[in-house]
Amino acid sequence: MAVTIHFLGPLRDVAGTESQSVEAPLDWAGLLSVVGADVAQQLTDERVNVACQGKVLTDKSRLLATDGDEIALLPPVSGG
Repeated sequence: MAVTIHFLGPLRDVAGTESQSVEAPLDWAGLLSVVGADVAQQLTDERVNVACQGKVLTDKSRLLATDGDEIALLPPVSGG
């Protein structure tokens, strides 16, 4: 039983990987503990979004991913 975490944009560079599989279920505290200190620090920025199963969470702290779910960590978007 696993959850897949996808690191997008600059978060991929910070994590050093494109994705990571971890044991399910996974909540917000669990996510912060498995992604490493540098990524966890980035995730606390309100401009960084978290999506679970394709839906961006309005409150990241309510994350609850279950077996087979995919989480995407979305850095702030800049435009031109």
